[in-house]
Amino acid sequence: MNTDIVAARGSGAVRRALEAELRAARARGVEQPVVVDVGGGSGGWAVPFASAGCLVTVVEPNPNARATLLRRAVEEGVAQRITVVADDSDALAAHVPAGSADLVLAHGLLEVVDDPRAVLAALAAAVAQGGAVSVLVANRNAAVLHRALTGRVADAHRLLTDADGVVPGERDMVLRRYDSAGLTDALVAAGLEVTLLQGDRVIADIVPGEVREEELEDFELAAAAIPALRDVAGRLHAIARRS
Repeated sequence: MNTDIVAARGSGAVRRALEAELRAARARGVEQPVVVDVGGGSGGWAVPFASAGCLVTVVEPNPNARATLLRRAVEEGVAQRITVVADDSDALAAHVPAGSADLVLAHGLLEVVDDPRAVLAALAAAVAQGGAVSVLVANRNAAVLHRALTGRVADAHRLLTDADGVVPGERDMVLRRYDSAGLTDALVAAGLEVTLLQGDRVIADIVPGEVREEELEDFELAAAAIPALRDVAGRLHAIARRS
């Protein structure tokens, strides 16, 4: 399964984890795994999953993103496997039956929703027993480190001490950032058990552009699970299951 969007570069460890979930679903006898991509945007994950034989539901409020997703699905010949729902993430229960999804994605979602607790509860309700929720979030520690290294020490200090990991007044669509403990606590509070916690884009956002992609991919795969490197990665990725 390959993704071709810029945001997915350096995400080899994430792809590897998701491919493992597809194999596990098929090992349970699921011929066409059901995937729900909440806030799925223009289909960077949905189209590859559909190409891999999954039945995918994308919940996405942005009309431009939906249009791009539908165009890509038609171009790849998988439109019949993708259902697009024009709604917000907090309406998930109205469109996805409880316990019906083998894999639920929430990538880049918890940072921007008004009520992450309600969204996490909806994700937990949608996933089937034995299935998984995949959450990808912005890492507070990475944002702190990047600002400090570029001389924005005051902003780094604000990010470090702010309850939500943001700089008040900063022009940024992110409402909150997470660290490893905060993400784990949020998932556990939603009735989920974290079975994998790894870093994504450990160095991909800071290395010079001339680094070979193969070398970067190899490094990211090796570094993702090392706690010290995970905790300063650009994003944190968790796989969680219903307790």
